[in-house]
Amino acid sequence: MKGIVSRIISLATLALGCGLTACSPVREYQRPEVQLPAAYPAPVAPGKEMAIVPYRKFFTDPDLVSLIDSAVENNHDLLIAIRNIDYAREAYDVSRLGFLPDANLGGSASYSRASENSSTAMNNQKRSSRSYTAALTVSWEADIWAKLQNRKKAALAEYLRSADAARAVRTRLVSSVAQGYWNLQMLDSQLDITRHNIALADTTLTMMRLQYDAGNVTSLAVQQQESQLFSAKLAISKLEAARSAQQNALSILAGRMPGSVVKRGKAESSPAVSDSLGAGVPLGLLSNRPDVKAAEESLMQKHASMGAAKAMLYPSLTVTAQGGLNAIESSRWFSTPGSLFDSVQGGLLQPIFRRGELKAGYEQSKIVRDQAELAFRQTLLKAVGEVSDALVQVEQTGTQQRLATQRAATLRQAAANSRLLFQSGMATWLEVIISESTQLQSELELADVRRSHLSALADLYRSVGGGWQE
Repeated sequence: MKGIVSRIISLATLALGCGLTACSPVREYQRPEVQLPAAYPAPVAPGKEMAIVPYRKFFTDPDLVSLIDSAVENNHDLLIAIRNIDYAREAYDVSRLGFLPDANLGGSASYSRASENSSTAMNNQKRSSRSYTAALTVSWEADIWAKLQNRKKAALAEYLRSADAARAVRTRLVSSVAQGYWNLQMLDSQLDITRHNIALADTTLTMMRLQYDAGNVTSLAVQQQESQLFSAKLAISKLEAARSAQQNALSILAGRMPGSVVKRGKAESSPAVSDSLGAGVPLGLLSNRPDVKAAEESLMQKHASMGAAKAMLYPSLTVTAQGGLNAIESSRWFSTPGSLFDSVQGGLLQPIFRRGELKAGYEQSKIVRDQAELAFRQTLLKAVGEVSDALVQVEQTGTQQRLATQRAATLRQAAANSRLLFQSGMATWLEVIISESTQLQSELELADVRRSHLSALADLYRSVGGGWQE
């Protein structure tokens, strides 16, 4: 036994000496050098970085927060992503046990009978034999080239990547729910505006009919006003259909059956998110944005897999020990110590020719690793671009909202004045129709611009990596 152990130690020393003189393991992972700007191209508002603010504090509408809570808990895409985390965790747990030896317990019973013309029968030996064995076999591979260590690193990186991939799904989900909610509020506002305009148009039509009966206007004025009224009623039908579709989309995002009513308040002109929040700096995307983190963790996984693939080219040292009970008669099978046996053996296996599979596998792993690095860089560039675009959208839609508000107020007053002037004979029917039509369009546009501004804020929140924090 001591001689066998000494030989195994000699094999391990020989393999380690080979590693120190001829073999070069893959270097440890280091983050690729990335050149990020010190600030975003677009102007950034000062204040606390919004990426680290939980969505329950970022959004101030309680109905919206409740809807997001439901989506985070029940959305099927997010639930699938979470199950991917569980799957990756199982793989990581297996990799952590890779350093332990394999152990198998087995038992066997065999019977053989030789023919009359066999060498056994010719030598006057027994033609039949029996054997009963129960053995525990333990096999352990020395991790000389960090093959098992790299597999563990790869499994850990994949586990972390799956977790950040789920967080990325969550950030998009939070943003999508918020945008859909505000779109639904916009449709509510546009329906209210259109219904109010229909009431005004109906009043104007009644007034024009009276003027027509008095001979002050022609039938063309009445027909034009009737046409305006029909156009507004047609818009009601389209808006109702769009609102129903948006409610169904939100229900699906929240994991509910389509057709349920989404609870919501009236659209307000005041901000629906926290004030005094900044976008931070581009460097923060490396720690805030889960998709950027997932891309880097994918690179780490590919780097570790490359190390494991390279280790396959080197010798492997395996130690196997076996011990148990063996007897030729069942009655003596468990008779000890006479039935006890044991054995220990060590093996050093150096791949010589495997049809180029190992070398090709290593070269392919290097290519995959390089692709993962390019994907990481591309993801980071896109993240910086998305934040810059969102910042511009927030600024410009804010300006548009202020101008649209002023324009709507002016046209609202102009429409009211045109009706008064028409009653006193100081304005034509055409001026009344144009002013009411322009007012309606300005009110609808204001509701849309308000929704665009809020959506830009939600997109900025997502693009800087907000929404996944508890």
